[in-house]
Amino acid sequence: MRSLANLLLMLVIALAVGFGLSYYALSDGRLVGAYQSGPWTTWVKAGSPAPDPYTRAFITRNAALQLGQAEGLQLVATADSDGQRLDRACNYRIDGRTPTATFWTLVPVGDDGSSVARPDGPPGYHSTRISRANDGSMQLHIGKQLRPLNWLETAGDGPFSLILSLYDTVLFTGVGSNESALPSIIREGC
Repeated sequence: MRSLANLLLMLVIALAVGFGLSYYALSDGRLVGAYQSGPWTTWVKAGSPAPDPYTRAFITRNAALQLGQAEGLQLVATADSDGQRLDRACNYRIDGRTPTATFWTLVPVGDDGSSVARPDGPPGYHSTRISRANDGSMQLHIGKQLRPLNWLETAGDGPFSLILSLYDTVLFTGVGSNESALPSIIREGC
């Protein structure tokens, strides 16, 4: 009887560890296929013709259309640079530079993937319509409170994510790439 109890206990532990690690690999994935730099996370192999099994499972789980490897790269931030979840009740400043890319967009989205920008305003930022400092750096503001220069108003309540899409980029190719060029996300107040 004791051997049967030990066998059942080992089976329960094995299933818990197996399903737990699988859930972690598909939701966070930093140890198996995702790359994280500050608040930004990306699955580098998502657009490749033969992604690894974890990347393939992540793509299937999210059911989102991915950019091809030659087209660009999507980076997602669900938290600010201090690790706090992005919330529509707060105001954020995105500081720094973007990696080298022909074109980029930055769009705030809700958990369902829809835009959380004000309905009668622009859906997000893009590289050709922002003001920059003389050194090429940028300062973008996202929130409900009016800010100078580059400001995008959000609507509604609850958490949101930022999706930075880099089109025709050299990031992670090894040719002149600089992942430290990703901008920081600073919470200015709620």
